[in-house]
Amino acid sequence: MITATQIRAGMAIRHEGQIYKVLAADYHGGQGKMGGAARVRLKNLSTGALWEHSFRADSRLEDITVEKRSLDFLYSDEEQCYFMNPDNYEQVGVPVSVIGPQARFLVAEMRVPVEFVEGQPVSVSFPDMIEMRVADTAPPVHQQQDNTWKPARLDNGVEIMVPQFIKAGDVVRLETQHLKYVERAKGSGR
Repeated sequence: MITATQIRAGMAIRHEGQIYKVLAADYHGGQGKMGGAARVRLKNLSTGALWEHSFRADSRLEDITVEKRSLDFLYSDEEQCYFMNPDNYEQVGVPVSVIGPQARFLVAEMRVPVEFVEGQPVSVSFPDMIEMRVADTAPPVHQQQDNTWKPARLDNGVEIMVPQFIKAGDVVRLETQHLKYVERAKGSGR
């Protein structure tokens, strides 16, 4: 058991019989006779619903161990992405809904950390930046228009916006959280 003041992002807690993953936590100390409060943003692991709640500083909560394992991506179907533990070759299916839109960027043999709570996979962590090849885009325009963008389709079928100078075959770096173009990868068609 922990007090609300000990809640940190990345933890898992049980509250009123439900298991939640803590996405963000912030403690605000009280003044005078008013006690402090911990404001937390939670994700219900059974429903996927997001919830913001304030706990009194002296509230007691059950914390649950979050186990992190590095697994290799194997393949995916409509509903699941399948990973393998490289140590014992055990395979695990993770629902696409748990992974989110980043599931489209998984490639065979990519090693990613997968978090488990009570034996169930609850999240997959991606690197901050990934590199992908542009499969199709309009021809490059070499003018002084640095602020104009055009659509581009990546090898995995995802469409993003890229600057005018990017051409088909270039490798671009993307910010994983929002799937946005950052820069052209070094050594990529210059």
